[in-house]
Amino acid sequence: MKPRKDEVLEKAKKNAALEAVKHVKDGYVVGLGSGSTAAYAIMEIGKRIKHEGLRVLGVPTSHQAFLLAVKNGIPVTTLEEHPALDLTIDGADQVDEKLNLIKGMGGALTREKIVAHSSKKLVIVIDESKRVKTLGENNHPVPLEVLPFAVPLVMRKIKKMGGKSVFRESAGKVGPVVTDNGNFVLDAYFGLIQNPEKLECELKVIPGVVENGLFVGMANIVYVGKSTGVETLKNKRSRQTC
Repeated sequence: MKPRKDEVLEKAKKNAALEAVKHVKDGYVVGLGSGSTAAYAIMEIGKRIKHEGLRVLGVPTSHQAFLLAVKNGIPVTTLEEHPALDLTIDGADQVDEKLNLIKGMGGALTREKIVAHSSKKLVIVIDESKRVKTLGENNHPVPLEVLPFAVPLVMRKIKKMGGKSVFRESAGKVGPVVTDNGNFVLDAYFGLIQNPEKLECELKVIPGVVENGLFVGMANIVYVGKSTGVETLKNKRSRQTC
């Protein structure tokens, strides 16, 4: 019997996560990403703790990641206690040919970027559908975490830049998506992003934008999960700063 499409996709996600967790060593402090693919990594770390006696601490990037870590027996800590992390394993919404990322469709982009920048190594886990030649393909937006007071200003600035922004509303309740930091999320559409470094810097200087979902030059390794195995992509570039 041929596997269903959703079963093939979940198998691909799991394969990528299992490969990434091989980087986790005894005594590590690990950033725990959010989302469905990163969830497999959290569960696998929990298995290694249970069966191998692995000693690790996790810094969750969202309440969802925190609850999953606790459920799987991973002791959690904070950046206050461990400001320098050994490794972060996280997912991505799009990955281009230079391993630049768009993240934040789950709304955790700010904490994900802070934890990633606090880590010696950022390992990204995705399935094949997340690979693109150029960020922004298929009309994919750049998520922005925005102070509620600044939403009108930010939307006007995005329009002036030639983009279009949409206020993200919750699927489970009436009203806006509220981040773990108490802010709102805008999805900004720019079409194909030929220069993600430039766009990231332009978004950073808009008053009221807490963070944007462009992760430029940050990923060290990307594991692309497939139903039959994993493809490894590596990046030797240094992290970009505005």
